[in-house]
Amino acid sequence: MIIPIAANKPGVMEKAEEICASLKAAGFAVKIDTSDKRPGWKFSEQEMRGIPLRIEVGPKDLEKGQVVLVRRDTRDKAEVAIDSVVEETGRILEQMQADMYDRAKAHLADHIYSATDYDTFKETIANRPGFVNAMWCGELDCELKIKEDTGATSRCMPFDQTPIAETCVCCGKPARKLVVWNKAY
Repeated sequence: MIIPIAANKPGVMEKAEEICASLKAAGFAVKIDTSDKRPGWKFSEQEMRGIPLRIEVGPKDLEKGQVVLVRRDTRDKAEVAIDSVVEETGRILEQMQADMYDRAKAHLADHIYSATDYDTFKETIANRPGFVNAMWCGELDCELKIKEDTGATSRCMPFDQTPIAETCVCCGKPARKLVVWNKAY
């Protein structure tokens, strides 16, 4: 979203439209906020709407031959030459995607636990947010007992079936599958 600051000043709207056209030509979905609200209101509104990148264009920026790019995820601001807006927009959006993916992947990894005995399994389900890997014998009775005791149900059976134990976490019989367990919320 391009946000003109002091849009009534000479050259601001023209430059915003020029930047918008060059970004659209490069394949970006972009609009100009032409509302007569104050800049702070516009910034807040775009953030609430989930716009990932804000481009601020004002008279002082034009004097310096630059615009300000603001990332929604980190609120980092970058002063960028007007000639480099298209390249920097692409670079910043790619970096945002990579950063968000890495954070999500790390969060998932930090919230996956393993249990090889029933007491550990129950304690983990009760006290830690996330998923629990545990071996299962394949019997419906065990799955129903786990659900009754903990509220957890099987979520999936990973493709990687590397065993973490030889026996079922619930009954102690020989395990057949590694299962990911969690409560439904």
